Amino acid sequence: MKVNVHAVNFTVDRKLVDFIQERMDKLEKYYDKVVSSDVFLKVEKTSDKENKIAEIKIHVPGDEFLVKKQCKTFEEAVDLSIEAAERLLVKRKEKIRSYS
Repeated sequence: MKVNVHAVNFTVDRKLVDFIQERMDKLEKYYDKVVSSDVFLKVEKTSDKENKIAEIKIHVPGDEFLVKKQCKTFEEAVDLSIEAAERLLVKRKEKIRSYS
C-alpha cells in the first residue's frame, strides 16, 4: 500500500516513517482494496502533554476514511488511529459483502 507521511511544521525521522509504513501495511489484512493513504503528523502548540496528533486518511474505491487521534507520542497516536481504521475497514468489507 502506498503511504504518504506528511509532517506539518517539523521534519519526521526515518524510524517513525518506517513504523507508520509497517503498521499501515497490516491494514491490508482487513480490506485489500485500499488504494493509498495519507498520514498527517501535527504538533499542537498547547501546554497539554497530549499534543501529538496523527490523522490518517485512507482511500478506497468510491470512498475515503479519516481517523484522527491525539496522544503523548506519535507512535501511540498512530497505533490508536490504525486500530480505529481497522474497525472502519472491517465494517466496510462486511457492508460490501452483504450487498453482493
